[in-house]
Amino acid sequence: MPIGSNVTSKMVTSLKRLGFDKVFDTNTGADFTIMEEANEFIERFTNNEHLPMITSCSPGWVKYIEMNYPELLPHLSTCKSPHQMLGSLLKTYYAKKEGIDPKKIYVVSVMPCIAKKFERQRTEMKNEGLYDVDNVITTRELSRMIKQANIEFNKLEDSQFDNPMGEATGAAAIFGTTGGVMEAALRTAQDTLTGEDLEKIDFEEVRGGDGIKKATIDIAGKEIKVVAASGLANAQEILEEIKAGKADYQFVEIMACPGGCVMGGGQPIKNSKTRAEVDIRKLRANALYSIDEKSTIRKSHENPVIKKIYKEFLEKPGSYRAEKLLHTHYQKREKYNI
Repeated sequence: MPIGSNVTSKMVTSLKRLGFDKVFDTNTGADFTIMEEANEFIERFTNNEHLPMITSCSPGWVKYIEMNYPELLPHLSTCKSPHQMLGSLLKTYYAKKEGIDPKKIYVVSVMPCIAKKFERQRTEMKNEGLYDVDNVITTRELSRMIKQANIEFNKLEDSQFDNPMGEATGAAAIFGTTGGVMEAALRTAQDTLTGEDLEKIDFEEVRGGDGIKKATIDIAGKEIKVVAASGLANAQEILEEIKAGKADYQFVEIMACPGGCVMGGGQPIKNSKTRAEVDIRKLRANALYSIDEKSTIRKSHENPVIKKIYKEFLEKPGSYRAEKLLHTHYQKREKYNI
């Protein structure tokens, strides 16, 4: 199938055929991440504390800063990544709602990222003695499983995600490309700060495949200086600026993989001929932006599922329960001791 094809619905069908009881959308977790991250940014920005705030959903990047720049850890957002938030809610909110013993729920995340395998094993990703996520397989590993099961993927019918964690916004869809996390967070932050449902949705200033993309965003009459960096060499450049006191950013997005998650280490590998002929990153990123543009709801705080779960269970972003289940902490790590 052409690079950039949206095969989400066929993936749901294939996972059901492989034996999974329920298939939920990691993007629903991304909407929760945006809710918590936007709230955290607003608090830091308003109080001028630990700025710039740096995103924390790329586990390869998080491990890098823990090992190389532990003195800058207070700048990291405390938000868990989307799949960890989703796993946490499945074993608390969903388990309670369905009357299931959380110990009997086995959560497997399908990820474009091999660093997620380490992330899910972090001791701080536990609640009541249970890991949020029990296993991580990459998209490449899933494709092998589908082939081993003799499933003809391109002939599969489309299926929808299961409820209640099956609805997501356009903002969540763009998480996988560089600049996407920041753009999604800015959409919610601007509406929260102004108290209005603003028409501006696209923040194209932070889009693109450049290793470092800087911009100044005007929200509620205040200038917010932002930068999106992908690839650890570019991350290092930004961190050195912050360390030297030369950075005047308020919000920083960093992805370990050049181009973001769409180019993650667990993604399908293309041969050198294909890589020479087409821009794989751009095709994959365009697919995500296309999903966003076609979405009925493009702001995380307008997702009805998100609203419902906050009302029934989490109360509000940054609440005691939200902090307990959806946030974490980081620590200095020795370079050769994981």
